[in-house]
Amino acid sequence: MEFFKRLGIEAENAGTTTGNKTMHSAGSTVIKSYSPIDGSLIGSVYSTTKDEYEAVVTSAADAFKTWRKMPAPLRGEIVRQIGEALRENKEDLGRLVALEMGKIYQEGLGEVQEMIDICDFAVGLSRQLYGFTMHSERPEHRMYEQYHPLGIVGVISAFNFPVAVWSWNAMIAAICGDTIIWKPSEKTPLCAVACQNIIKDVLKKNDLPEGIFCMINGDREVGEWMTTDKRVPLISATGSIRMGKQVAQVVAARLGKTLLELGGNNAIIITPEADVEMAVRATVFGAVGTCGQRCTSTRRIIVHDSIFDKVKDRLVAIYKNIKIGSPLKDDTLVGPLIDTMAVDDMQKALTELKKSGGEVVYGGEVLEGDEYGSGTYVRPAICIAENHYQIVQDETFAPILYMIRYSEFDEAMEYHNGVVQGLSSAMFTLNMREAENFLSHAGSDCGIANINIGTSGAEIGGAFGGEKETGGGRESGSDSWKIYMRRQTNTINWGTSLPLAQGLRFDV
Repeated sequence: MEFFKRLGIEAENAGTTTGNKTMHSAGSTVIKSYSPIDGSLIGSVYSTTKDEYEAVVTSAADAFKTWRKMPAPLRGEIVRQIGEALRENKEDLGRLVALEMGKIYQEGLGEVQEMIDICDFAVGLSRQLYGFTMHSERPEHRMYEQYHPLGIVGVISAFNFPVAVWSWNAMIAAICGDTIIWKPSEKTPLCAVACQNIIKDVLKKNDLPEGIFCMINGDREVGEWMTTDKRVPLISATGSIRMGKQVAQVVAARLGKTLLELGGNNAIIITPEADVEMAVRATVFGAVGTCGQRCTSTRRIIVHDSIFDKVKDRLVAIYKNIKIGSPLKDDTLVGPLIDTMAVDDMQKALTELKKSGGEVVYGGEVLEGDEYGSGTYVRPAICIAENHYQIVQDETFAPILYMIRYSEFDEAMEYHNGVVQGLSSAMFTLNMREAENFLSHAGSDCGIANINIGTSGAEIGGAFGGEKETGGGRESGSDSWKIYMRRQTNTINWGTSLPLAQGLRFDV
């Protein structure tokens, strides 16, 4: 494939990178990348050895000594150049995302655009890493707060957004003066290799030290090397709640910092005063987009009795016309699940739903035939369920939409908040009081709450993240940059005496 060559990807790639160098040992194991489109082997990378990991950390630590001294606006200029390089490679990288992860090509392009957008955001932010000044109670004293680079930032990313979520962390951390070590998902390593190749040329052109942007590859053990490493003060991890709890415990044990983006069980409340057609279309995009493998995918819709059947019938009608197939085809709206394990998880979830008393209204089957030869294609499912079912409480990373009835507004809010996850949420209503209630302190308990738009499609300008077992982390916009820096309070005495705070006297 020609675009593979343009992205610097060969049949086998050295998967450990520091700056513009790559390495692999003779004893390295190979991680093979299979496309969920047809199950074909599209490439492989070498797993990082312990010696290689040590070399990466050393390189990142050495680079930090130089990178942190560069003025933030100049670091922003490097990120600007990275953004331009991503623009030049947008189509190729978007196609690789579709090929390796399975999301449709348009979504692949959208993910790369998120990378470009966060670069633009970071460039402006590089001139806005503001501190604060305050008045001292002591005469002839000045107090202020400032932020300094933190050090090495470890980023553990998931397969569903193989490039964008890393960039949210990496580009903001970079303008803050940090260096970055990236451990991508074993399911999408080639996307990470391509990104490193794009960045490598920018670093080389600017004669920058190795180790500003690094990458390691491997399984859980490789990730644990980083989470247990005191030389890595911050670990940003995206993945399951189970994984996040383990990372949090390990990093907390060494008093490190974590930024966690974990599970989502996102719901839309559709009230009698909603624009139903708008609500249905937002639900479809949120439920079937990326084949239900977004952390912000719509898992539940909580619909008023009076419009329940209307919403159900309209959803079924739309689902019947959704084109499922290769994500590289222009007319495809839903591509495959990432692998057959994900397919099995979906089938188990539907079986458990039926045991609990729920009903599959439409879809759910595994698709067969030459067009679906990899066994990873499914028909998105619409189900009727009750919120307390355990399978509804759990997050299944697949296109299963649970429809839940409600009668009173307070009942809808109770259902909405009655899960352990707290990432994204939405309500469709034209009633101002309902909308304001949903957004109030007594409303949605999620990190993201929307009115008349769905649960998916967050913009990079706002802080992204969730509450409860979603982990509490915030990435991307707003003041999320502060997690990547250390805060320092400074006091300057410009007088000739030494007064103490709180009026204390200590005469010697």
